[in-house]
Order: sequence, then C-alpha cells, then structure tokens
Amino acid sequence: MSIEFQVLDMTCGHCVKTITGAVTAAAPGASVAVDLPTHRVTISGTDQADKVEAAIRDAGYEPQRV
Repeated sequence: MSIEFQVLDMTCGHCVKTITGAVTAAAPGASVAVDLPTHRVTISGTDQADKVEAAIRDAGYEPQRV
C-alpha cells in the first residue's frame, strides 16, 4: 500500500529533504519517494495517511492527496 500526495510548493532539494524528514519522523519505517518535477511524494510502508499529511503540513507545505 502506498499514499501519494501532490505538493505544489515543494520546489527544491531542501524541500525534498524537509518533507522526507518530516514523514519518516511521523511514520518510522516508512519509505519516501519524491518526484520533484511533478511535485509528487509517494509514501509506502505505512497506512497512516492523516498522520503523514499532518507532518507535511507541520513542515510548512500544502499536500494534496491524490
């Protein structure tokens, strides 16, 4: 199972690092894959979509679940 978000305000490598850190802190053991050109973040290894979304928001970004 995977959870996917579009994060339009994720624009650079620093954003990727921040979001990846936030997700892995909120869902230890989760795997995070980022496609920066399409602004997609895919998380596998957890089913806690609400917790992951909140972590991304708390990091200062606006995720939209897809």
